[in-house]
Amino acid sequence: MEVACDHGGDHEEPGQEEPGAMLWSIQEALERQTVQIGVSACGATAVVDVLQVLGVEVAPEEADHCVHTRLRRNESPLPDYLLSRSEAGATHTQLITGAEQASQGKVMGRFFHFHPHRRLRLVPWLARWIRRGAVPVATMNMQLAVPEGEEVPDAWHHQLIFGVAPDVVFMTNPLDVVSEGEVHQRLCSESVLLIRREDVLQRLTPGCSLSSLSEGQSDPRWKSLDVEGQVRQMVLQEERDDQPRLAHIVIPAAYSSGVTLFALRDSALGQELLNTPDLPLL
Repeated sequence: MEVACDHGGDHEEPGQEEPGAMLWSIQEALERQTVQIGVSACGATAVVDVLQVLGVEVAPEEADHCVHTRLRRNESPLPDYLLSRSEAGATHTQLITGAEQASQGKVMGRFFHFHPHRRLRLVPWLARWIRRGAVPVATMNMQLAVPEGEEVPDAWHHQLIFGVAPDVVFMTNPLDVVSEGEVHQRLCSESVLLIRREDVLQRLTPGCSLSSLSEGQSDPRWKSLDVEGQVRQMVLQEERDDQPRLAHIVIPAAYSSGVTLFALRDSALGQELLNTPDLPLL
């Protein structure tokens, strides 16, 4: 599942190494950051702080309403539960639309895909945009680059980036300083999600139609990933003690990994973002 990104290619001009750049100091981030405003609402939380940085004050409830945060359907039978997991929270598109609506059109966002592999150096690229006033939000697969000994997280995550320094990235919700390599790896991911074994098995009820995991989905990835076959394999493993047990199944995810840069729509920066080409592929 892990996708390695290149850190050597640089989308900046030779000799144009950018030092660090900050939207907030660490003390300012401590005082101003918004703690998560609700279940699965990391995207809406990031939008609140994006608007705050850009001088647009919006109530957290309004931001969440505009982002249309989706919730997990924890009480549903397995097929519907897995579908809800694949889209819980928000995509970068929902963040862009939500920021625009909550700001009454004053704020725009431009998403940059990081998967497949892109040719850039993350910190210098972010520093250049931050210095010009853009507000970055990372959309990351937190199931990648998991520190040894820690449990694999069960979700993707949106985090506002309030600054960078050589080899590190500063983010909110939670307030954290993460190595450039870790962040870049999580930003370069296929659109998939790992679902824990116990979350699958406890929702397997009598009469549950597993075939709907393949046949009843509009997204062909449910079939190409053979989600139905993965679940059946888990069930078989429960019946036999001589087989290693899968810790997770893999399902499609609605999210795309990358960075959204936000700016005031009527600014020169906003117009530049709209006209900036996608990051070049490796």
